[in-house]
Amino acid sequence: MRKSMYGLISDIVDCQVACNHCFNTCLEGKDVRMMAQCIKLNRDCSEMCSVALSFVASESDFVQELLKLCIDICEACGRECAKHHYEYCRQCAKACGKCAESCRKYSLWIEERV
Repeated sequence: MRKSMYGLISDIVDCQVACNHCFNTCLEGKDVRMMAQCIKLNRDCSEMCSVALSFVASESDFVQELLKLCIDICEACGRECAKHHYEYCRQCAKACGKCAESCRKYSLWIEERV
C-alpha cells in the first residue's frame, strides 16, 4: 500500500464512523421526520465510504471516478449536517468535509502521476 493512501483511508474511515453515529443518534431523537434528509445522507455517505475504502485499498483502476462520487456525497452530507445545531451533526459535517478534501487531493495526485 502506498504511503499516500494512509491519510485518505483514515479520513474515509473517520467519515464513515461519524456518519453512522449521526445516523443512529438522529434516529433516536424526538423528531425523526425533521432529520429525515440528514439520516438519508448519512446512510448514503457511510455506504459510499465503505465502497471508496475498498476501491482505494485495492488500487482499483476506477478509483478516481469513484472518489469523485464520494466527494459529491460527502459534500452533500456535510452541507445537510451543517444545517443542524447538534454536536453530532457538526462533527459529521467536519468529518465529511475532511474526507471530501482528502479524496480530492488523492484524485489530483493520481492525475499528476499519469
